[in-house]
Amino acid sequence: MAIGTEFIMHNKKILLTALFLLAASGLMLHYRIHNFMVHDRINPEIVTFDGARFLSFLFPLLDVVAVTALFTSRKTCIYGYLFNGIIVIYGTVFMAHYSLAEFAARSVPPSDWFFKSTLPDIGIAWADFFTGKALYDVYLRT
Repeated sequence: MAIGTEFIMHNKKILLTALFLLAASGLMLHYRIHNFMVHDRINPEIVTFDGARFLSFLFPLLDVVAVTALFTSRKTCIYGYLFNGIIVIYGTVFMAHYSLAEFAARSVPPSDWFFKSTLPDIGIAWADFFTGKALYDVYLRT
């Protein structure tokens, strides 16, 4: 059974929209948790830039802008797929490391490691990756 061009184009738009929404949701989540403009502890009226927190904001920003842009064309979708994979792997390692390090430092019981960790955030990142994989597969079929 042949897949029609109209069906493939429709799926491409849906997957690209899902990819963008997952990346944008990750960006908003990171900005809410790791806001890089922090209030001074001594004088809360003073707001300063925190470069370490900005780096955790930069990866999802690149995902929203660069990865989505790369996936809009068949010629550049391979680079979007690779870049998306790199971002997800780095994000997984960083989020798992900092979550486990914080739990070990505070002696959190292992039962809380699943529900109060970054595991759901890592799941969102991998959902973003698999959406990109599906989009890449659609490009390969056309």
